[in-house]
Amino acid sequence: MSSREKQSEVLVKDAKQVFRKLGTCSRTFFYLLNREFGTSMEAEERASDLLAGGIMKKGYQCGMLWGASLAAGAEAFKVCAHRSQAIAVSIEATRLLMDSFETHESTTQCREITKCDFESKLSFAKYMISGRFLHCFQLAEDWAPEAVNKAKKAIQGKPFDFQHAVSCATEVAQKMGASEKEMVMVAGFAGGLGLSGSGCGALSAALWMNALSWCREHKTGSGTEDPKAEALMRAFKVFTDEKYLCEEISQTHFNSIKEHTQYIKNGGCKELIQALSEV
Repeated sequence: MSSREKQSEVLVKDAKQVFRKLGTCSRTFFYLLNREFGTSMEAEERASDLLAGGIMKKGYQCGMLWGASLAAGAEAFKVCAHRSQAIAVSIEATRLLMDSFETHESTTQCREITKCDFESKLSFAKYMISGRFLHCFQLAEDWAPEAVNKAKKAIQGKPFDFQHAVSCATEVAQKMGASEKEMVMVAGFAGGLGLSGSGCGALSAALWMNALSWCREHKTGSGTEDPKAEALMRAFKVFTDEKYLCEEISQTHFNSIKEHTQYIKNGGCKELIQALSEV
């Protein structure tokens, strides 16, 4: 076993300690999987703090999943020959991660796991005083090895017979000036993260892109300090009439990458994607 493999194994086994050090579930899993793949992306990892608590504390998909998806996307970009192939691999990896997490925890939703409304100071105080936060630390440690295995399986198994693939999150990132790598990193957010239909992946991609710009300008601090985040959330709420779930916004459930690709190619969520990229 190489020194890097030994280091990544120690990190995965000690995910609880990594979580305590980094402070958010999203950054923890982005960091853990990045190190497993031999990658370090400090600014990108800090930017992912915004996705903790289920997208800016809204209680949707657990931040562990957002962070793991970003890391899987980064590795897909590294090993795939074409952007379309990398997008497909990233979405498929995120689907596997979602299925694994739900099997382990019975839900992917932050609020159901934590029993906490992180936007409420009283609810957060109860979360801390009751010791419920310890469940999140234990979940991180228990699921980390499985998350690594699922991500590796999806990426090493690439690429099944891939066809042209598009992600709503990638479309937003591209309009916001993302690099090819950044576009693939967010690809797994498609259709509400791994086509799950939950909290909007396009919104999360826009939040992360803005936070990434802030983190690159500031060598320390968290993406949660990005002043543009609240403005983006307000614009999103107005545009969608306070709907956050992909299934409600698109009025569609995507059963495959092909279905999602066709939806975007046919103009699905075009106005929302444009609006998010312009805030």
